[in-house]
Amino acid sequence: MQRKRNFLDSGSHRPDLSKLSPKRQELFRPVLENPRAYVLLNVRELAQKLKVDPATALRVALKMGFGSYRQFQHYLHELSVSKATSLDTMETSKTKSSDLSAHVREAVEVDVRNLQKFRNSLDTERIAAVAKKIHRARRIIVLGGDLAANLVGFLHYHLILLGLPAVTATSSGEAAHLCSSAREDDLLIAMSFRRGLRQTVEGLRQARANGAYCIGVADTLVSPIARFANECFIASVETPSFGASYSAPMSLLNGLLTAVGHYDRRRSIELLRKAAEEQRTGFRWFRD
Repeated sequence: MQRKRNFLDSGSHRPDLSKLSPKRQELFRPVLENPRAYVLLNVRELAQKLKVDPATALRVALKMGFGSYRQFQHYLHELSVSKATSLDTMETSKTKSSDLSAHVREAVEVDVRNLQKFRNSLDTERIAAVAKKIHRARRIIVLGGDLAANLVGFLHYHLILLGLPAVTATSSGEAAHLCSSAREDDLLIAMSFRRGLRQTVEGLRQARANGAYCIGVADTLVSPIARFANECFIASVETPSFGASYSAPMSLLNGLLTAVGHYDRRRSIELLRKAAEEQRTGFRWFRD
């Protein structure tokens, strides 16, 4: 049986409010601005909260481009993920006791769940195709800021270890300058989660407008990173803590780097042989 197409599969990722009258737009605006307050409501409960009849609530959802109310709920869930703050994530913790070990256990279990979700949706052929593009690029721009700068540094370090022409942009100035000079034979990897950091989104848009091939890493398809990239990989950063869990994005990067390293295995081995000598005897390493 063919899977019913989801609204988010269409590539739009945004409801079309222009199809609604100004009155209906104002009616649904609070729902889209504060999705966490509405995501668990069925159509009757939503209608009651908006003070309309259920048929009207359903009709408005369908008119915005959703195939069913269930699809509308799925969109609200993705939207609530993208709009989540550190306070929101900490308040959603299911562990209500003061037992710190229980909170630790919950955090690790969420990490495992994020990894399982990523594994279940894993498309190894897409990752392998990106590895080939990385090797063919004139320049690889790795873009991200704030907490995602840690992912940028990790990916960049391993790319230059393999002798690849990678550069990073983690500040707004770096993002502006590098992305404005991007060309058609460049490849950009932009990483940002939840709402999307402005410098990362704007840098991505600029690089794509210049013709660079742009790859996004985000945690939801409603992210502007997914909207503006040529293609996007989704990796959840859900956590019961106040931060973000990078277990799934790190797994994605590890998979990508493995493919990059094995694409031209002979060249990689030669470069790593030189690096191994420094790692065994170099001045950087502690000796007793």
